[in-house]
Amino acid sequence: MEIFIMVSQLILGLSILVTLHEFGHFWAARAFGIKVEKFYLFFDAWGKKLFSFNYKGTEYGIGWLPLGGYVKISGMVDESLDTEQLKQPARSDEFRSKPAWQRLIVMIGGVFINALLGVIIFTCLLIFYGEKYIPNNQLKNGIHASELAREIGLKSGDVLVSINGEPVRRFDEIVGSKVLLGQNTTITVKRGNDLVDIIVPRDFTAKLLESDKSMFVMPRVRFSVEQVSKGSPAAAAGLKDGDSIIKIAGSPVLYFDELQTGLKQNAGKSIELEVLRSGVNTLLKVEVSKDGTIGFYPRIETLPTETKKYGVAEALPAGYNLASKTINDNIKGFGRVFSGEIPASKSFGGPIAIAKKMYGGVWDWYRFWMTTALLSIVLAFMNILPIPALDGGHVLFLLFEIVRGKPVGEKFMLAAQYVGMAILIALMVFIFGNDIWQHVLK
Repeated sequence: MEIFIMVSQLILGLSILVTLHEFGHFWAARAFGIKVEKFYLFFDAWGKKLFSFNYKGTEYGIGWLPLGGYVKISGMVDESLDTEQLKQPARSDEFRSKPAWQRLIVMIGGVFINALLGVIIFTCLLIFYGEKYIPNNQLKNGIHASELAREIGLKSGDVLVSINGEPVRRFDEIVGSKVLLGQNTTITVKRGNDLVDIIVPRDFTAKLLESDKSMFVMPRVRFSVEQVSKGSPAAAAGLKDGDSIIKIAGSPVLYFDELQTGLKQNAGKSIELEVLRSGVNTLLKVEVSKDGTIGFYPRIETLPTETKKYGVAEALPAGYNLASKTINDNIKGFGRVFSGEIPASKSFGGPIAIAKKMYGGVWDWYRFWMTTALLSIVLAFMNILPIPALDGGHVLFLLFEIVRGKPVGEKFMLAAQYVGMAILIALMVFIFGNDIWQHVLK
């Protein structure tokens, strides 16, 4: 069922994004009197399609190959690489017969719609849901530092104070782009009565990605036993629902991370647990499994959250800022990938990664629309890159034409399209191959 939900969300989300992106081109072309021959969701490769119909001279349809979509604009050298029409004299309703500024608007139409859609979705989410977060001042017990966090100097129990001198007001700031994509980032924590500065090294994000973990710190929380698994070592030892584990192998335990650490240190051993049951301390002998577990579900302390509410007037600029931040983070991320600081294999995700890590196996409308908004911004950013065969490649040639006062030759445009298509095919092979390796075969 989870797989069905993931696939359904992926198809619905991408269908919305691709259709609206292509509508941006379609609407701009029609506004300038340019004929649009085809409008397709997915590709009708080799002339195969699921269905189609004609309306006012345009063929609308759904192709069989779910790798995007396209509009075929009359008189334009595009990904179809159809040059037969270009051998004929230009008609007034063709793309090539229009002024460069009109063609430029047609080419940025899809990117504009995707960027606008991202802002609209972010704005609506802020209006209807607000922003829910854990205030940093509610982390009374500080943070639980993972092994990777400990490598850079953080310790469990540290209390977050500031990032680059700015006070930390929300816990999620510690796992945000300011830390993961920043340069020379300094995290200041309170440790006992001292303030300690932690310098985040440049290779930290690469190590985090290699570890396949998105969180390197968590709130430090107390716990109790919620449910003991039948037939488990915990059940055999006499652990009961509602018990509080206060010592493990003689060492005091207050927080869940201390229990996890203690069990891992004693993996495969027989140890003594001290539990508090109905106000009475009880000693139990338990066999710890080789993977450091004893078999129970914990009841984790719930931290208080706050929700920032937005009116329409506040939500619109906040939605715009979220979209701008997403683009800025993508630019920084691409820079780190191309400089070799972050591994490409961990940075680019295909449909499997998007379905599993972004949409997930539970249908949650907030998560669905948040993911779709993020993907819309990413799609806008990717399409405006100056690569031939992408919108950005056409934009680059049109800007060159406007400055030069003379269009780029059709032969050069066609050659550029072939190069661009080769780049895109190579990129798609890499992304799909990496997707299968990371999420299926590995």
